[in-house]
Amino acid sequence: MNQTLSPERVRADVAELLDRDPAGIAPEENLVDLGLDSVRIMILVERWRAAGAAALEFPDLAEQPELAHWTALLTGCAA
Repeated sequence: MNQTLSPERVRADVAELLDRDPAGIAPEENLVDLGLDSVRIMILVERWRAAGAAALEFPDLAEQPELAHWTALLTGCAA
């Protein structure tokens, strides 16, 4: 969606909201199972919209809450 968002930025933003080490989040792990709720997903949507992913919507993230999917969606790169 946007080239200003890097895989490292996506991982760091998710890790911050989960209060985890970024390296400790597996790309295919379900982020909801790790504690990411709908409010935190909306925080990420707004944060990433402000960073240039203007077309990003809540369902884009909520339907497949995995770091690998989000990274590919936002950056076109693997997690």
